[in-house]
Amino acid sequence: MFKRILIANRGEIACRIIATCRKLGVQTVAVYSDADAGAIHVTMADQAVRIGPASVAQSYLCGDVVIQAALDTGAEAIHPGYGFLSENAEFAKSVGDAGLAFIGPTPDAIRAMGLKDAAKVLMQKANVPVVPGYHGHEQDADFLADQADQIGYPVLIKARAGGGGKGMRLVQQPAEFKASLAAAQREGQASFGDPHCLIEKFISQPRHIEMQVFGDGHGNVVHLFERDCSLQRRHQKVIEEAPAPNMPIAVRTAMGDAAVAAAKAIGYVGAGTIEFIVDGSGPLREDGFWFMEMNTRLQVEHPVTEAITGLDLVALQLQVAAGHPIPFSQHDLAINGWSVEARLYAEDVPKGFLPAAGPLHHLKFPAGTAFDNGAIRIDTGVAGGDEVSPHYDPMIAKVICHAPTREQAFATLAGALAATEISGLTTNRDFLVKLCVEPTVLAGQMDTGLIERTPELTNMVTPEAPHWAAAAIARHPLTTGRDPFDQLTGFALWAPLVQQSTCAFGDDVRTFEIEHTAPNQWRVGDCVISRKDGQKFTARQGNHSHQMSAFVNGRNVTLIAGATSFVFHYPDPLAVGSQDQGTADNVLAPMTGVVKVVSAVAGQSVEKGQPLIVLEAMKMEHSLTAPRDGLIAHITCKVGDQVGDASVLVQLEIGDE
Repeated sequence: MFKRILIANRGEIACRIIATCRKLGVQTVAVYSDADAGAIHVTMADQAVRIGPASVAQSYLCGDVVIQAALDTGAEAIHPGYGFLSENAEFAKSVGDAGLAFIGPTPDAIRAMGLKDAAKVLMQKANVPVVPGYHGHEQDADFLADQADQIGYPVLIKARAGGGGKGMRLVQQPAEFKASLAAAQREGQASFGDPHCLIEKFISQPRHIEMQVFGDGHGNVVHLFERDCSLQRRHQKVIEEAPAPNMPIAVRTAMGDAAVAAAKAIGYVGAGTIEFIVDGSGPLREDGFWFMEMNTRLQVEHPVTEAITGLDLVALQLQVAAGHPIPFSQHDLAINGWSVEARLYAEDVPKGFLPAAGPLHHLKFPAGTAFDNGAIRIDTGVAGGDEVSPHYDPMIAKVICHAPTREQAFATLAGALAATEISGLTTNRDFLVKLCVEPTVLAGQMDTGLIERTPELTNMVTPEAPHWAAAAIARHPLTTGRDPFDQLTGFALWAPLVQQSTCAFGDDVRTFEIEHTAPNQWRVGDCVISRKDGQKFTARQGNHSHQMSAFVNGRNVTLIAGATSFVFHYPDPLAVGSQDQGTADNVLAPMTGVVKVVSAVAGQSVEKGQPLIVLEAMKMEHSLTAPRDGLIAHITCKVGDQVGDASVLVQLEIGDE
């Protein structure tokens, strides 16, 4: 076993690798950018080395700098985690050339599976079923459009070097093809340095089921059963589970055999995942799944496999990379219970899952394990007071639950998410809870399009009277002590003390009269609010009682009521009114990002919905369109500009409707 390894990653995956290394007595070296100088993975490691500025291109993607850090600190091996350099064959080769072990597959195996088109050709030779499509080298837009016509719409355009939904576009009709191709090529170039795309037939009602495989340097390959990753938004996974629901034993066997054959075809060593697209229009069939791609690394969702097998996949990675054989055979493995994982992101769900960035003022999880199997497991790389950077993935945590049955696992996950408290950032917490109780999900009948076609899952929930009442008094001071003068929060003669409070939820601004009826108790309309401590509130309305928590940060308050949360704002009464920058005369940046495309000029006439700006944030492109018909007055940005959240990018002529 290695004595010291360097982890070429950040965030929760770096913390997760460090946790296993501690158990094994392996010392760890962390690397960090300027944005991560105070990050948890830096403090957990035995040593830490700065590798550059916040930009990934100047830090976590600088393979030569990472390798030098390993050499300088006496590390014997490098673990790449996932993302960044984890599937970079040249980096893996450079690690070996430097006399270090790469905790992952060989450079040749990474190359073989790194390009989706070449991988599919290889899989066909290994008799692994693949999706019909064009996987050749020709990239002329007219030629690819003809190929799409022959394949038949709808089709998927996929960056051949892509992953995580980046560089992927679903095209429903020919008129959309070329614009979608250009966007996929730009995203492929930005994320992977490769604009090359392939075209595939889009499978109706597809399920995404993947097989965890493991190989060693002694010719052994096993699979560790399947994971269902069909719950996705923007082609990115949201909730994963193991095993897959409604999976017949015969189909599991056929899929496992195909996955092992795929891994053996390239002499695979280490942890990898064979991803299949599966026909979900009816019962799963032995002839109803097709190879999509192979991820030649550890997956984000590996904890659900650990939960049902009892294995530590990172420990197994280290053992195999050190030259040891896999210490079990396929027949030794069995499925124990059910496990579900939810990815908790900083993102605005009602606004199309736009990524968010900024400080986490408050973060509290339910009791559970960290980076180890348990009924509730929380894997995270941040804590309250940390900042979610716009430079990296906006994941806050992975919440993983394990139970004897699927029903119990989802119920436990729903409860764990509802007990999670977050303020300071918009997150997908409430959306995840909705998914956990969605009848289609609980029946195991979901496919990759479920979220997109179920708008009630992503619609904004509006606050009711008890929520408004709690928000109205959330900033009132908590009274303590026995001295009567300690209980005073105001003064009134011969009548109850009545004050006014104004708060807003979005564009809805309301003013309330608050009657202070007793220490830490107020009446707001027909609600009576009592406060137990700094954050806990009870709102009584008639015969109903509502428990809530409120976390105040400046002029904002995050109100958490079980599975639902709201962010209210307290307007500044002394602020000078200014022109609303969010009107139909302006196009605003929905998040911090980089301008990639400007497709309009001042003086141009535009129609409502016409694309004007393409903004890239966290390696994903977002198209910004004209809010109405009109004439462009000003464009305040150019390609390459870094713009902030709510920046005005385009202005239309006022009143030109």
